Amino acid sequence: MAAETLTQLEAALRTSINMFNIYAVQEESAVSLSFNAFKKMVTQQLPHFLKDVGTLDEKMKSLDVNQDSELNFNEYWRLIGELAKPMWEEKVLAFLKK
Repeated sequence: MAAETLTQLEAALRTSINMFNIYAVQEESAVSLSFNAFKKMVTQQLPHFLKDVGTLDEKMKSLDVNQDSELNFNEYWRLIGELAKPMWEEKVLAFLKK
C-alpha cells in the first residue's frame, strides 16, 4: 500500500490503527494502551464522543476483557465499535423517518 491512494474507509481504518500505535508507543509499548495512554488518547482524540460515559476508570474496566489493566488492540477495537454504533443508529433512524 505504498503509493496507492486509500479510499475513505481505508484511510479511516489506518487513522484508527495509527492512533492506537501512537498512544501505545508513547507509553513504551507496541501492543497495548496503559490506563495513562488510554486517558491521554481519549482526552485528546475523543473529547466529544466519550463525554457522557461515566468515569474513564469505569470505561477502561468495561473494555479490559482480560483484566490486565491495559487495552490490547482487540479491546481498543471494541471501543471503536461502541463509538460507531450510536452514529450508525442515528443514520438508520434518520433514514427510517423519511
